[in-house]
Amino acid sequence: MKLKRSISNIPLCFFLMVGLSWEVGAYDEIQLSKLKQLGNCVACDLSGANLERENLWEANLTGANLERANLWKAYLKGADLSEANLTGANLWKAYLKGADLWKANLKGADLIWANLERANLSEANLTGANLSEANLQGANLQGAVLDGARDCGTQFDWGEENSGC
Repeated sequence: MKLKRSISNIPLCFFLMVGLSWEVGAYDEIQLSKLKQLGNCVACDLSGANLERENLWEANLTGANLERANLWKAYLKGADLSEANLTGANLWKAYLKGADLWKANLKGADLIWANLERANLSEANLTGANLSEANLQGANLQGAVLDGARDCGTQFDWGEENSGC
């Protein structure tokens, strides 16, 4: 009887372990509040945070973890995102004009219709990023990795790129 009861608890234990491990990767509410109040959050964990339409003008997010964060239509003009982790982030229609993304990890990020005009993307990892219809005119792409990035209607200094359509 006891053995049967113990075996029936295995699915419950598995569910709890998976649920608790999911929470470990969640963003820190205190750090999110700090960002919204002070406009900076250096090296903080905002992975998976919803920053949709947030005004983060000139915010200092150096080294921040923004993996899978929702930055849809976020205003990040002049923001410092150097060495930030933006893997898989949603930056659709984000305004990043003049932003510093030096050594940022944008692997698999969605940058459709993003404005990256005059942004510093030197040494950034854009592997597999979707840059469709993005504006990269005047952007510094020196040393940037663009392997597998989707360019469809993407604006560069040399014109429109449609190789990924």
